[in-house]
Amino acid sequence: MEEKNGLFISDWNNVLSDGRNEIVFEKRNKEYGAYVIRREYSRTVVMALLIAIAAIVLLVGIPMIVRLIEGANFNTNDKPVTVSVVLQAPPPVDPNKPIPPPPPPPPPVMKTIQFTPPVVKPDDKVIDPPPTQQQLQVTQAGNKTQDGKDTNLLAPINTGAGVAPPTVQKPFIIVQQMPVFPGGQDKLFQYLQNNTNYPQMEKEAGVQGTVYVSFVIGADGRVQDVKVLRGIPNGPGCNKEALRVVQAMPAWTPGKQDGRTVPVQYSLPIKFILR
Repeated sequence: MEEKNGLFISDWNNVLSDGRNEIVFEKRNKEYGAYVIRREYSRTVVMALLIAIAAIVLLVGIPMIVRLIEGANFNTNDKPVTVSVVLQAPPPVDPNKPIPPPPPPPPPVMKTIQFTPPVVKPDDKVIDPPPTQQQLQVTQAGNKTQDGKDTNLLAPINTGAGVAPPTVQKPFIIVQQMPVFPGGQDKLFQYLQNNTNYPQMEKEAGVQGTVYVSFVIGADGRVQDVKVLRGIPNGPGCNKEALRVVQAMPAWTPGKQDGRTVPVQYSLPIKFILR
C-alpha cells in the first residue's frame, strides 16, 4: 500500500480520516462547519444509534410496564372476604347407652385345592390328577388352588361331653353333576308311567291336569322333602297320587359339587290325562 505525505492511500480516500482532514484544512479556518462535522461524525453516528435503540426499547416496554402497574393496583385493592361458619354442637352422649360392638373381623382365607369332575382317560394323558381323599380330608375342595388356613373336615371326636347338633345343608339348584335316576331319564319316565294310578274319583269326574312336585335328592341319593308346588285345583286325588309315586321312587345317584355329594333340589311335572 503506497504511502504519501505520511498517509496511506486508504486513509486518504477516507474523508473521515483525521490525518486527511488535517492536511485538507491546514492553514484554513478549522472553525468552519465542514471540519467539525468530519471530526465528530463517528461519535455522532454512535450517539444517534444509541438513542434510536433506547427509543425502541421504551416504545415496546411502556405498555408492559403499564399493565404491570395496573395489575399491582388491582391486587392491592382486593380485600379478603371473611366467611363466618357456625358449627353445631355435637349431640350429647348418653352414658347409659351401650357402646356398639366392633364389626366382626373378616373370615380367614381358607386353603382350597382345585377339584375337577373326574373323566376316564388313559394314565399317560392325565395332566392334573384329581386330589386324593387324604387331601380332601384336610383341605376344602374349590374352583382353584390357593393357600390359606387349613380346613379340618374330619368328624370331631366325641369326648362324651355331648352330641354335636346335626348340620343341615341347604340343597343346591344346579351342581356340577346333577342327580341321576337309576337307569337314566328314560327309566324315570317309564317308572312314572308304570307306577302312577289315576284316582277313580277324578277319573269318573273327568279331571285332568299336571301336578308339579318338588323334592330333594339328598347327599345319600334318597328322595326327601316331597311337596306339591302346584297341583290340580279340583283333583286332590291326583295331587296325593303324585306325592305317593315320587316318595316311592328308588334312591338316585346323588349330585356332586366340587367332588362331594350334596343335596339337590328337583322338580317334576306329572301329567294326568284321560285316554
